Amino acid sequence: MSQASPTRTQPTHWLRAGLWALGFVALLWVLEATDYISGHQLDTLGIVPRTDAGLLGIAFAPVLHFGWAHLYGNTLPALILSFLVLASGVGRGIVATIIIWVVGGVGVWLMSPPGSITAGTSMLIFGWLVYLILRGMFSHRVGQIIIGVLIFLAYGSLLLGVLPGQAGVSWQGHLFGAVGGALAAWLLHDPSQKAAQKSPPNKAQKKAA
Repeated sequence: MSQASPTRTQPTHWLRAGLWALGFVALLWVLEATDYISGHQLDTLGIVPRTDAGLLGIAFAPVLHFGWAHLYGNTLPALILSFLVLASGVGRGIVATIIIWVVGGVGVWLMSPPGSITAGTSMLIFGWLVYLILRGMFSHRVGQIIIGVLIFLAYGSLLLGVLPGQAGVSWQGHLFGAVGGALAAWLLHDPSQKAAQKSPPNKAQKKAA
């Protein structure tokens, strides 16, 4: 039995990642249209810190936005970064996103000022950004390191958003989303792949029948 060439499966991974990324961004726009039509009723589903109802916002906040301008500003980074996270494996990318989603949401729920309400995909964007920058450092894969460097050069200035100061912007969401991205990069790297790269290849495994 011959082994499938990795180069043959790569375009399939990219296509699947692209469809997932486009589908996610389309969902954001559908939800914002629904929010607009309903008189912004969905805005109430954001994260309200340290309240029982606010816990529900952890599930919904990253896909909701406070108006079209808010959504428009997040659309392109969300599309690009989500695609890059998913391109190396949709399953792994989804797990990374869940980690970012939960860590970011819980951090906002715990640390945001009372009476505030937080929503927006920025939490995921910051998490994806840090995940892409750090995963190559953990995996020691040259391709992922190069992508991380390029992403840092393109979007690294966004990381200043983890600092408090800009009114109306949840730096807590940015900060804990970034923390979630770092945690995902650490948890999801595979040390066995690095060990396999260092060990001599088994010639018997390369034979085709």
